[in-house]
Amino acid sequence: MPTLGVNIDHIATLRQTRRTVEPDPVAAAVLAELAGADGITVHLREDRRHMQDRDVRLLRETVRTHLNLEMAATDEMVAIALDLKPDYVTLVPERREEVTTEGGLDIAGQLDRIKSVVATLQGAKMPVSLFIDATTEQIEASAHAGAQFIELHTGPYAEAQREPEQQRELDILSQGTAQAIALDLRVNAGHGLTYWNTAPVARIPGIEELNIGHSIISRAALVGIERAVREMKALIQGRA
Repeated sequence: MPTLGVNIDHIATLRQTRRTVEPDPVAAAVLAELAGADGITVHLREDRRHMQDRDVRLLRETVRTHLNLEMAATDEMVAIALDLKPDYVTLVPERREEVTTEGGLDIAGQLDRIKSVVATLQGAKMPVSLFIDATTEQIEASAHAGAQFIELHTGPYAEAQREPEQQRELDILSQGTAQAIALDLRVNAGHGLTYWNTAPVARIPGIEELNIGHSIISRAALVGIERAVREMKALIQGRA
């Protein structure tokens, strides 16, 4: 079964609505780990709409599982990663006007740039994951880029309304995982996963980690982050 990476961005989103000091994502990360999170994921965006530089610095010092830094493949973010040295980096697409990440990174369309960023980061001992759609073209391009991991975009599956459509998207994720593993890529997955749709993805052979944020933080607002994390971990492990 996959492990659970908890994305705590929306703890910072709540804090930034008032530009104050609470809730603190660093405290949230501690509680998530105590509840069984296998990793902490944060996205330091160019516009700093939620996570701030202070947050990622303190998280690097306090996270005891592993810290996954999501970031755009920009010179600014590469410099921050080289200074911060997270446990691994996930390159994601980023547009200022989007509410959240929309679609996977186009590796095939910017292969030279991505290959250069991957080489720089992995040369500094930070494994790189590429957040991509589960298409043959993007998986092959990710292998050519030299990344150690991919993270398959589960948004199309999560947004599917009817069972046949959901099954079709699940099959695409399963086939993409098998293709990636055959190319010596390690596979994570995430985006739009909830307490109601995660279990089928968790059963796909070969997926190592599921990164889940919004659904866990939303439930945490009602029942607390420790319970929310424990419930998701049990679901992934087939105990719920």
